[in-house]
Amino acid sequence: MAAQDRIDVFNGDADGICALHQLRLHAPRPDARLITGPKRDIALLERIGAVSGQRITVLDISLDRNRDALIRLLARGNRVFYADHHFSGQAVVHDLLETHLDPAPDACTSLIVDRLLAGAHCLWAIAGAFGDNLDENARQYARSLGLAARQQEMLAEIGLLLNYNGYGLSEGDLLIPPAELFREVHRFDDPFAFHRRSGHLDRLRRNYAADMARAADLRPESTTGGGRVFRLPATAWANRTVGVIANELSREQPALAHAILLTRPDNSLRVSVRAPLATGQGADELCRRYASGGGRSAAAGIDRLPMAELAAFLADFARHFPPL
Repeated sequence: MAAQDRIDVFNGDADGICALHQLRLHAPRPDARLITGPKRDIALLERIGAVSGQRITVLDISLDRNRDALIRLLARGNRVFYADHHFSGQAVVHDLLETHLDPAPDACTSLIVDRLLAGAHCLWAIAGAFGDNLDENARQYARSLGLAARQQEMLAEIGLLLNYNGYGLSEGDLLIPPAELFREVHRFDDPFAFHRRSGHLDRLRRNYAADMARAADLRPESTTGGGRVFRLPATAWANRTVGVIANELSREQPALAHAILLTRPDNSLRVSVRAPLATGQGADELCRRYASGGGRSAAAGIDRLPMAELAAFLADFARHFPPL
């Protein structure tokens, strides 16, 4: 099959990058067309266009948000491999479609791919799980492999920094374009060598420290019996850190849900929601009640919440996440 007949579509966060890296270590496609974007930019199948007879791999983006484009691609004779852990909605069944979907709270796409490859590149799966805020799952897997504490921290930092790079209102907010970051990751079979030698990772490390220092004094805007709400300023550093902050806050108070509000240039809000880590349930159900909302049970969001709907959302958040 010619290289131009191969397309890899993936979420530009840690989970999407680590999932694709595992697959391409197993089955290289050096000249595949890459389609990706910031973490929340998930309607990616629309970008493929009116192609036919191609082999398309889709990783870590919601089937529900890409359903119409997927059906059109299948109707044009494209063969599609689809692995994901977000809400998928009604199943799509087609002879040219292979799906591996697992919306369980302790699942991520890197771990789904790891199962399919029988652990062939499991260290990268662990890094992807760390990046998706599945720290306990990642550590259990790492301990089962006998990894030392320092090795676990290296994988955790890789996941954290790859995920940090994925957040932004546009690709212009990101420090490194996700396709470029994937290509850098893909230079390394060994994640520990990547951790030691990658200039890209070092750049992310330095910028992450500077961005998070700006968030050190963040305080909740409001609290409920079962959750906390924070608001970030309309700045590039806030755009980059919103997801990492949400994950850190949820680890800090695992019995509470969290909502992080970020003002967009059009004065609407981008909302990141984390279900209590203690349950890992309910974030996607809440966010899907709003236009442009979606995600997975443990972590979800709303891309554009009109300011006029904020009061209703906050009341909904309080009802949806009562005290545990």
